[in-house]
Amino acid sequence: MDNFDLQNPLTSLEEQQSDTVSALFSSESDHMPSDNYSQCLKTSDFHVSFRQEAISLIFQAQYSCNLDPYTQYLAINYMDRFISWQEIPQGNPWVVRLLVIACISLAAKMKEIHFSFSDFQREEGFIFDPPAIQRMELLVLDALNWRMRSITPFSFTTFFVSLFELKDPPLTQALKYRAAKLIFQARIEINLLEFKPSMIAASALLLACHELFPLQFPSFETSILSCEYVNKEMVMKCFNAMQEMVNKEFMVSSSSTRTPISVLDCHCNKSESESTNSTMAATLTPENREIKRRKLNGFCSQSNQMKIFS
Repeated sequence: MDNFDLQNPLTSLEEQQSDTVSALFSSESDHMPSDNYSQCLKTSDFHVSFRQEAISLIFQAQYSCNLDPYTQYLAINYMDRFISWQEIPQGNPWVVRLLVIACISLAAKMKEIHFSFSDFQREEGFIFDPPAIQRMELLVLDALNWRMRSITPFSFTTFFVSLFELKDPPLTQALKYRAAKLIFQARIEINLLEFKPSMIAASALLLACHELFPLQFPSFETSILSCEYVNKEMVMKCFNAMQEMVNKEFMVSSSSTRTPISVLDCHCNKSESESTNSTMAATLTPENREIKRRKLNGFCSQSNQMKIFS
């Protein structure tokens, strides 16, 4: 497990036929947010707003610091796992910024790329000294039990594609490329947070196949659903949720302007009946609204209260 490539841990067919595949599927739950995280985001104004701002800042880092998409994906993974296990203090708007810079820094270290604290902070208009950032990094590491070599949907794409037995390399590349785009879209969709990385990967490949090779879709679907590691009902539930995500994305793309915030507004709705006329800036300012703090078992317990500067 220590030698996994973050984007493609199964680098050869021999590895796919070994115990590595079983170990990958059995360990994926250790790299996910807590079980009730998705439900908490659907019911808690504070937590969904905190997550929206965090993702928006991570998106901005991709543009201002030329952050590659995989590093960005890891940072969001760390952030989601952290806030699902750790109580976030309210009324401190700087907490989200410090958490974001710590998650990006840790992701950059895992990917062995350069990330400049000063450049990002200067661009975003906030400054934290190195000791504060290091302390936040340690808090993240502790909350995640130092599991930073995350198992993500990208960890399963090579395995699932091998089940399709495609003979044409360009077609295989097209399938992987479209599936990767769907996986990147899914990282901000609250309704997809409950699904395991393997389910996200399988659903993304199935949806990509449905779009690109509709005549071969029944055969591909059979290959995926007959896999011994796959829960058929959960994969189809995930597949349907991903289709809804694509439909919403199409609606957003039909508008004249697209910004990170506009995309988040589309994907991060807590429920279909929720009012969408409030702006992101308003939801992120505690003084502008009364925030109801909801505590769910295992998510916001007092024993996990975060103390950044104790």
